[in-house]
This record gives sequence, C-alpha cells and structure tokens, in this order.
Amino acid sequence: MATGGRSSRSWRYVSKVLKVLVILGVAVIPLIPIWSMVAWLAIQSFSKKVTLGLVPLGLSIENWRFLWSPVRAGLKEYPNIWPVTINTLLLALGVSMLVVLVSTLGGYAISRIDFKGRTLLMEFIIALHAFPSIILLIALFIILNKLGLYGKGIITLIGIAIIKAGLEIPMSTWIIKGFFDSIPWDLEWAALVDGCSRLKAWKSVILPQVLPGIAAVAIFSFLAGWSEFLLVFTYVKDETYYTLPVLLYHMIGEFKFIDWGLLAAMGLFYTIPTLLFFTLTQKVLLRIYVGGVKG
Repeated sequence: MATGGRSSRSWRYVSKVLKVLVILGVAVIPLIPIWSMVAWLAIQSFSKKVTLGLVPLGLSIENWRFLWSPVRAGLKEYPNIWPVTINTLLLALGVSMLVVLVSTLGGYAISRIDFKGRTLLMEFIIALHAFPSIILLIALFIILNKLGLYGKGIITLIGIAIIKAGLEIPMSTWIIKGFFDSIPWDLEWAALVDGCSRLKAWKSVILPQVLPGIAAVAIFSFLAGWSEFLLVFTYVKDETYYTLPVLLYHMIGEFKFIDWGLLAAMGLFYTIPTLLFFTLTQKVLLRIYVGGVKG
C-alpha cells in the first residue's frame, strides 16, 4: 500500500511538472524569435562587428551617429532623425485623438440608442474593418488631391492622419461599444433623474466607467499611427516630412550597401518608444478584454 501511495504521489508530481513545462513551452517558445530579433538589434547597434549573429566584437556608439548628425545612406543624405521622429509622433497622436473622439461617441450611440438600421450599421462596421488600406490607395490619392492635401508637406501628414483614423475607427467603435454595453442602464437613468442632460450624463457618469476601454483604444490607435508605412510612403514626397518607418525603408537601399550597424541602431531607436509605451500601459491592458472591464 505504501509503495502504491508513493507511486501515486510521484505520478502526480511528474504530471504537474509536465503541465508546467507544456505551459512554459506554449508561452515562451513563440516569444523566442521576437526576443532574438530585439537582442540582435541591441547587440548589433552597440558593436563594431558581430559574429555568429549574436556575438559582439568590440563596443562602439558610432552606429548611433544619426542622433547628432544627418543620416547618410551611400551617397544620399536624409533629414535629421529628430524632425522625422516628431513627424511620426504627430501622426500617431493625431490618429489616436481622432479615433478616441469619434469611436467614443459612435460606440455610445450604437450601444445606447435604438434606431432603425442599428444592426445593419454594426455589421457594416465589421465589414469596413476587413478592407486593407492598400486597395484604397488610388481612391485615397484622388480624394487627397481634390481636397488639396497632396504634396503639401505637413498638410499631407494631416490628411494621412485622417485616413488612418478612418481605417481604425470601425473596430475601435465596436470595442468601445462593448464597454458601454457593460454599464448598467440604472446608472445612467439615475443621473438623468437627478437632472443631468444626456450629454452631461455621458461625460460625467458614463465616460469614467469606460476609461480602461478608452485607454486601450488610444494605445492601439497610437501604435497604428506610429507604425504606419504604406500611406506615408505613397503620399509624402518631401523628405522633410518622412516618418521613421519610411526613413528606415530608405536606409535599406540596395542590400549589398546596407550599413547593418546603423540600421540596427535606428531600428532599436524606433522600437524603444513602443516597448516603453507597452511597459507603462500594461496595467491598463491587463484590466480589460474586448467588450468590458475585468472585475
């Protein structure tokens, strides 16, 4: 009997260990390629030379020279990195603000107001999210040209921010709607009975309850604007108004002339704000799921 008990306990222990190993494998293995790329960027950007992919030979900050001097690729000189970073930041912030404003209002209306065609509108919102921006490039070019937003420097960036926000708003509206759905009607009715207007009840009572959802939408739309490449590459012709993704693309040039150290340092520079953003906002993201707030 004692032998059988020890055998049973040993099997349970082995079973728990196997479960932990499986969970770690599922959680960690998909992250290995990502962290390997980040490690390569960090090692390559601070090394004079790298062997075997991840083995540095000599430390150097020469690859970070783009922080204090113009960026050069071959015989061509590109704008200083700081104006380009500001362009990228302005685009990301513009997209984020537009998405938050429109999706918050739209999500509330779809959630709380019963109007004709409401179900059809929600289905249309999902359908809109299925359209990639690449199939709209010609149509968007015509619209920007007609509105006088093409080839006008910062004005073109504003037009791109509006376009990118328009592409992000449908799904963001759907997400925010889920958060409004999770708020009891009694809370809003109490505010209306106490004398609040519909707008004041929305602003003072309802919005504070969906702040995690608004934060999530703001974060994802900011990152969408920060990483936007195709629209800027297509519509911005003045190098002064490039964004970081477009500048990185031009730094690649012809593969046999790539300065890998410089490219790695610029890639790490481009990645750092995103990593910091996720680190600072992860508590908000962990409190939510699509459609509501975790209790």
